Amino acid sequence: MTAHLTAAKEDIAKIVLMPGDPLRAKHIAEGWLENPRLVNTTRNAFYYTGTYKGVPVTIGASGMGCPSIGIYSYELYTAYEVECIMRIGTAGGYSNEVKVYDVINSDKAFSESTYAREAFGYEGDYQDHQGKAYDLINKAAAQLNMPLKTANIHSSDVFYRTKKGTPPLAEKNNCVCVEMEAFALFSNARYLGKTAATLLTISDIIPTGESMSADQRQSSLDAMSRLAMESVILIHDSLK
Repeated sequence: MTAHLTAAKEDIAKIVLMPGDPLRAKHIAEGWLENPRLVNTTRNAFYYTGTYKGVPVTIGASGMGCPSIGIYSYELYTAYEVECIMRIGTAGGYSNEVKVYDVINSDKAFSESTYAREAFGYEGDYQDHQGKAYDLINKAAAQLNMPLKTANIHSSDVFYRTKKGTPPLAEKNNCVCVEMEAFALFSNARYLGKTAATLLTISDIIPTGESMSADQRQSSLDAMSRLAMESVILIHDSLK
């Protein structure tokens, strides 16, 4: 137990999938897990543990932004001895290089955030995915015959901007989309020697304003969830 998670240690699996939204965690857990159990409700950060095709997996909310996922992922890696965390979320596309519904397996997360420097003394403006999960996600997508893009992404601390256009850091490093959490997750995993990946569904294209409807968002997230679940099986086998 920690200040933010009150699940028993044995109730958290070694592989955790982390959407940002607690209600999305609930939806995914109830839709994909066999015998899901609600194991944490502290701060309304819902965490569910069950199995997928016999493999134990926990699904729980990260909250929004680097500070929030930084807290939850650090505590999961340390207090609960989790080996792999996969963020699963949505992102805004920066250009026509990506389209609504595209699924992105994140290579490097670039950010203006001070999280990595202040937490661990890491200089630089990006963090890599950590461990084998990235490659295993690509393998699972191929097995499913599911289109998947691999790309750099931008982890921003800012949602509302007065300046128009793609931020300079993102443009310089060919970041195809923006989200708010991967940079901190990758930083924690790097420091702790753990595994971390980020899967994102493009929910809107920022320059054009094109976006999904509520129904379309749900169906597209189900496709990403399927890929995440099938990847869990490969990740579990790699941890043996």
